[in-house]
Amino acid sequence: MKVIGLTGGIASGKSTVSSHLISLGASVIDADKVAWELAEPGKAIWQAYRHRYGDEVINEDGTLNRQAVADRVFADKEELNWMNSMAHPLIKEEIGRRMSNIAQQPIPAVVLDVPLLLESGWDALTDEVWLVYVAPGLQLKRLMERNDFSEAEARRRIASQMSMEEKIKMADVVIDNNGTLEELRRKVTEIWARSALNS
Repeated sequence: MKVIGLTGGIASGKSTVSSHLISLGASVIDADKVAWELAEPGKAIWQAYRHRYGDEVINEDGTLNRQAVADRVFADKEELNWMNSMAHPLIKEEIGRRMSNIAQQPIPAVVLDVPLLLESGWDALTDEVWLVYVAPGLQLKRLMERNDFSEAEARRRIASQMSMEEKIKMADVVIDNNGTLEELRRKVTEIWARSALNS
C-alpha cells in the first residue's frame, strides 16, 4: 500500500484537496480530526491539557476550551513545543492503528493529511510528500477571512509553521493553489491518476 503525505501551510487549501481526493476514491486519514477526537472529554490529549493548565481550559460542560489552549500555545514557543511533543506521539499511535486497518483492505494508496507532516518528521512514514502551495499574500488573506483573524494573529499563526520555501524543497509533488477551485480540482485529479497508476 502506497502512503502519500499531504501537507501545506495554514489556509493553503489542504482540506479542499483532501476532500477532493476522498471523492476520487482515496482513503484519507486526517491528523487534525484524529487530534480533535483525542481532545474529547476524558481522552488522552484532553487529559494532558487539563493536567498542564487546569480547569481554566475546560468549559462548564467538560469540553476543552480550544481557544483558551490556542491563546497559550501560540503566544509562547515553549508551550507550542510542549504541545507538539505531547500530542504528536498520541496522534501518531492512533494513525498507526488506522493504517493497519486500511492495509487489510484492497486499497492501493492511503493519504495522510497532516498539517505539520514535515515539521514533525512524519514524512518518514510516507512514500511521497504532496504539498499544497499558496502565495504568502493570498495565504494571509484567506486565513484572515476564514478564521476572522486580525492580520497580527494571522501572521503569528503562519510564523509558527515551517516556511513554504523550506517545505517546497522537501516535497515530491507541489500542488499550486493560487487559481480557481476548478483548476485545483483538475490538478489534483491528474496527480492522483498518475499516482494510482504507479502504486
